[in-house]
Amino acid sequence: MSNQAVIGDEGQEGEERTHGLPWIAIGVGAIAVVAAFALAYTHGGLATGANTSGFNPQYAISGVLVGVLVGLTGVGGGSLMTPLLVLLFGFHPATAVGTDLLYASGTKSVGTLVHGANKTVDWTVTLRLALGSIPATILTVAVLYWLHLNGDAVSKVISTVLGFALVLTAVTLLFRKKLYDYAASRNFDPSEQTTRVLTVTLGAALGVLITLSSVGAGAIGVTVLIFLYPKLPLAKIVGSDIAHAVPLTLIAGVGHLALGSVDPSLLGSLLVGSIPGIIFGSQLTSRIPERVLRPILAGTLAVVGTKLVI
Repeated sequence: MSNQAVIGDEGQEGEERTHGLPWIAIGVGAIAVVAAFALAYTHGGLATGANTSGFNPQYAISGVLVGVLVGLTGVGGGSLMTPLLVLLFGFHPATAVGTDLLYASGTKSVGTLVHGANKTVDWTVTLRLALGSIPATILTVAVLYWLHLNGDAVSKVISTVLGFALVLTAVTLLFRKKLYDYAASRNFDPSEQTTRVLTVTLGAALGVLITLSSVGAGAIGVTVLIFLYPKLPLAKIVGSDIAHAVPLTLIAGVGHLALGSVDPSLLGSLLVGSIPGIIFGSQLTSRIPERVLRPILAGTLAVVGTKLVI
């Protein structure tokens, strides 16, 4: 039997078995956001490398700008927000990554709600990704704790991983359309067992990458899934990837929070700006050609990534 037929059958059964999963994901993400706002009102900045205390309009404006770009291009906020916090505002790389992870869990919860309502989430694919990513994320957080997260060596590791992730994201942005057309034109239909193993492996790789850099769930994850599930509609691939990112970013973000590398005040300021920014940017997508925006964004990410690596 064709692998995609099996996926379709499993997806239908999985959808029935996991009917409540979208709401669980939304609820968990909402709890994380509410907790962050509560902490923002009761604490100043943690050991961040930048001075924060309460609401900061500069960070909110940054949230608006990043939100607009996310709405216009669909590129994950981590690719844009994390390097902005490190290079422009001078935050410690670990703090930028940790704060962005909880920020992503909140915003992607909204995306999961939309995709779940539109039935564009294949929960079988999402669960396979989570089987790899969640253990990998927990293990990576444990290693960061053992290495002392705020040390100079770990800072260098995170900056280097972030740089490479940004360059890889830039490449996938430039060539995603060609890669999608190539995958669609090839008679590539791996066996069910091969697809399952490769999907779990992809989840594990994303778990490590995102815990260290907060970058890669969108551009990189979707690109690989296109090859693993060439007959699955692109909307379902995107929706499944977003749904998987909710528990992944939440667990990684909570791990960073436990390590003291989340700035609650910064998180609250970013969310205040980014939510209306995403809504506004989404309304502009039909007016500004994506073929113009994507090369500019990819070039910017490549330059920033190279700077972080060097």
